[in-house]
Amino acid sequence: GLQPEILVCRTSKAIPKTEKEKLALFCSVAKDAVIECRDMKSIYEVPLALEEQNFANVVLKLLQTPEQKPDLTAWTKLVERINHPKSTIKIAIAGKYTKLSDAYISVVEALKHAGYANEAAVEIKWINSEDCVDWENCKALLKDVQAVVVPGGFGVRGIEGKLNVIKYARENNLPFLGLCLGMQCAVIEYARNVAGLKGANSAEFDEHAEYPVIDLMLEQKNVQGYGGTMRLGAYDCVLKKGSKAAKAYGKEKISERHRHRYEVNNEYLKQIADAGLVFSGMSPDGMLAEVVELPKLDWFVASQFHPEFKSRPDKPHPLFIGLIEAAVKRLK
Repeated sequence: GLQPEILVCRTSKAIPKTEKEKLALFCSVAKDAVIECRDMKSIYEVPLALEEQNFANVVLKLLQTPEQKPDLTAWTKLVERINHPKSTIKIAIAGKYTKLSDAYISVVEALKHAGYANEAAVEIKWINSEDCVDWENCKALLKDVQAVVVPGGFGVRGIEGKLNVIKYARENNLPFLGLCLGMQCAVIEYARNVAGLKGANSAEFDEHAEYPVIDLMLEQKNVQGYGGTMRLGAYDCVLKKGSKAAKAYGKEKISERHRHRYEVNNEYLKQIADAGLVFSGMSPDGMLAEVVELPKLDWFVASQFHPEFKSRPDKPHPLFIGLIEAAVKRLK
């Protein structure tokens, strides 16, 4: 096998110097190239712990690159905020894969990233959307949270529960963020309960819906099977000036990542917009609704794209920051 140059040792406690020297001897590596990677309270503390052992320069030395001192000032401040939050907020994720929480891992991490920026610890409350089909049960499940996220997914199971979750959020000014299918559900809920389109649905769930406010994208109409047929990857989006989304981003032209086959049916867009739902983000050609919002609420925003894919611990996503800020406000 290949001869190791650096030995990184996973450990639950500090490794004594004598043990490090023994490892270096038997693994034929330099003494300073035996690096312990201890269990930490937060995964984001690991880079700081590694740098205490001069890890970066050990690597640079092996690469025959000039040594330099890494600037971890911003990262140190991030870890400080993580370890010393000023508040704890509870956020519900209402989906149908809640027993497989890793299915929503990007959403969970994006919520935590935005929490760090607001000096808030984020506690996740998992809600199976099928448990929200009963309206009274839905209200009971949401009464103790400061915000709710309805994430993406496919299929009809749990949809009626998601619509109830969104209705509760809209009627009670509970900060809400919808992602992909979550945005489509927000449009369906508003169409049914506010815009007077009582039979509104997605053609994905009911191909005979009276008002298919969500339908296959035009270029998908004659495609058989899924395969590589989705709208995938980065696409530009133009945000409405003065909207909550534009204020959150601090600009009016953005690029975000997509993964979907269905979209808002433009035949119903005007009727729904006239009833008060603002389509605050559109594709540059004006053909694809990308963001919807209710400006009078503290935070009721949903996107057709997946903002969670671009969130980073030191650069949280603007839409998640908006949700967390509204949640902290609600807690206070």
